[in-house]
This record gives sequence, C-alpha cells and structure tokens, in this order.
Amino acid sequence: MLNTVFIIILGSIMLVAAFLAVYIKNLVSSVIAAGIISLLASLIYLLLAAPDVAMTEAAIGSGLTTVVFLLALKNIKQKEEDTDD
Repeated sequence: MLNTVFIIILGSIMLVAAFLAVYIKNLVSSVIAAGIISLLASLIYLLLAAPDVAMTEAAIGSGLTTVVFLLALKNIKQKEEDTDD
C-alpha cells in the first residue's frame, strides 16, 4: 500500500517535470527537468523491485543523457558566440 502511494506521488511529480521540460523557455532548465524525470523513473523502478533497471536508468537516462545534452547546449552557445564576432 505504501509503495503504491509513493509511486503515485513520484508519477505526479514526473508529470509536473514533463510539463516544465516542454514549456520552460530556458533550455538548460528544460534539460534538467528531463533529467529529473529519468531520476524519478529510476526511483519508481527501485520501488517495483527492479534494481538493475533502476541503476541503468539512473546512470544512462538521468546521468549520461543530461550531461550530453548540457555539453551540446554549451557547444552550440560557443559556436553562436564565435559566429557573432
């Protein structure tokens, strides 16, 4: 019963983070919101007794993907600054 309540709460927070990821104008904040969605998904997997899937989602979905997106945004901003000069 308690697991179900936690899953509902985490799912609701995921929906809010998804809404923010789509509608926030700042791209860095959108990427962070998407990373939060993956992190919460890994917590749900952990509550559903799938620790291997939770670890994979946390490492790849939340960690690596967020870092790759942030690095891509940084490179795009640097190239825009280079072309403006």
